Amino acid sequence: MNITLKAHPAPANHGIRIRRTDMENTPEIEAVADNVMETVRGTVLRIADSQVSTIEHAMAAFYAAGIDNCLFEVNGPEFPILDGSARYYVENIKHVGVVELDAEKEYITISELTECIIATGSNITAYPADSLKLDVMIGFNSPVLKEQSAKLDKLEDFNKEISAARTFVFVREIEPLLNMNLIKGGDLKNAIVIYDKPMSQEALDELTDKLNQKKIDASDLGYLSGALNFENEPARHKLLDVLGDLALVGKPVKGRIVANYPGHTINTEFAKLLRKKYL
Repeated sequence: MNITLKAHPAPANHGIRIRRTDMENTPEIEAVADNVMETVRGTVLRIADSQVSTIEHAMAAFYAAGIDNCLFEVNGPEFPILDGSARYYVENIKHVGVVELDAEKEYITISELTECIIATGSNITAYPADSLKLDVMIGFNSPVLKEQSAKLDKLEDFNKEISAARTFVFVREIEPLLNMNLIKGGDLKNAIVIYDKPMSQEALDELTDKLNQKKIDASDLGYLSGALNFENEPARHKLLDVLGDLALVGKPVKGRIVANYPGHTINTEFAKLLRKKYL
């Protein structure tokens, strides 16, 4: 199906809410961490029988634009993945503009070291700071994608430095994702695809045929999807995800956030922790 996402202006203190226009009674979900019910390959919000997934890229773009109040309308169970980044959201926000409301902006201010750790070893720590600053470190047991870092010291640099960073996936994950309808078949326009574990030439040819890609030498490890937008694009995308999930705190944050090996699970657990501690 073709999914259409619309963003409508909303009054002060409305917050970010998502309306499912394809469901009976058009239910709404408040975009806050308390409503996160799943974090497999994306952040999923759910209330009762209504859910919406893959919200993080739009949430990051709207957060970076300083938008606190908005009503999203979507005619399906997920936000469009587009090219796997936030750049189209950024471009459309620029096109229509943002209106300042007659209300004082409220922040969550980190007043002391606040840390979230999960069993996988991932951790996110927040330190006091006078504005939002993000530092992200990622690393995989991969000869192609080893340790990388990215940082964002000024939110106004998001559009230029972070928004075009695309999501990424390993070749060994492609077939299960295709079977689960979690990645578009037929092309590689919405993800960086990393080929880091040799396959037989026959198996790789079969996969590239499914994805409508030219055949490559199975002995050449690297990025199947071509040139990167940034040398450290995967790390920048993980920072994008951290920001999108941080938006689920419900208020903009002042603090330095350091995320080591983040993913949607720890991102949203951290957002829940901030809501519990500071709201």
